[in-house]
Amino acid sequence: MTTITHRFVQTDPLLHRERFGLDGANDFFWLSGADGVLRFWTCATCGYRTHPGGSACARCLSRDVGPQPVSGLATVLTYTVNVQQWSPGQQPYVIAIVGIDEQDDLRLTTNIVDCDPWSVRIGDRVEVAFLHRHGLYYPLFRPVAP
Repeated sequence: MTTITHRFVQTDPLLHRERFGLDGANDFFWLSGADGVLRFWTCATCGYRTHPGGSACARCLSRDVGPQPVSGLATVLTYTVNVQQWSPGQQPYVIAIVGIDEQDDLRLTTNIVDCDPWSVRIGDRVEVAFLHRHGLYYPLFRPVAP
């Protein structure tokens, strides 16, 4: 597996984004994007990745787990274009579930950015791009350049 360092997103598609509370178990996920690398909780015994992480592997129950990098490449599995203006002036934006390349059942709910929201399709190849906001690094995804 090749770890790819990704660029950052400058504009958030959401006018208001919640700040997640750090709790010790999730710190790595919300802070590790500072270097442009996506990481998931990974078992050192069997290699299974879990999101969100826990104190033991969901597959083999080993306690030898910790954050490990992934390529940051994924496929759009499903999506919706949100047009509801929860905040005045909010433009339509994409909410998607992407499948991370390294593991068939590793999914992440995210936003697809840097494209027309109406152009997104199931099966699109995307790559992570981090949004730095509220002191956290939110993993968003954008289309892979052809």
